[in-house]
Amino acid sequence: MKKDEKEQVVTGVTELVSNSSSLFFTDFAGMTVAESNDLRREFQKNGIKYRVVKNTLIKKAMKSLSSDESAFQYLVGPTGIAFGMEDPVAPARVLKKFFDKSQKPATKAFVIDKQVFDGKKLNEFASMPTKAEMISAILGSLNSPVSGIAGSISAVMRDLVAVLDAVEKKLPAQAS
Repeated sequence: MKKDEKEQVVTGVTELVSNSSSLFFTDFAGMTVAESNDLRREFQKNGIKYRVVKNTLIKKAMKSLSSDESAFQYLVGPTGIAFGMEDPVAPARVLKKFFDKSQKPATKAFVIDKQVFDGKKLNEFASMPTKAEMISAILGSLNSPVSGIAGSISAVMRDLVAVLDAVEKKLPAQAS
């Protein structure tokens, strides 16, 4: 690879790293072409970018962003990077689902919010709710007290109407 090509790759990876909310480093050794293509399709369906890049170029890209260098210890052997763009946990779900099916690729490590985690913690992160699920749960819990108050007010009104109705039915019966 020529120097200008390497610089283009570093620039592209730097841009992806700076725009992503998470990075997942995978070891794709032993994967067939068909498995690799299936994994790429799954990533694409979920809005995840995936690149296979030389470790030295990944390090250069991350150094240019003054990233934590503790992730560098995991950059050994063939490395693919899944870039979680919007949902930081989405790559974990895809990798876990794919790994459960074919036992490949192994997750070396992942970086979320500038914190580096060992790949062994993938299952924990994959089981986390999505951002949308978390927001809807929070909104649902905020909505509960309001709906409870509305339900109480309507119950009081319903009871009042029932009492007035009962009083109305008794009054004409006593008058005759």
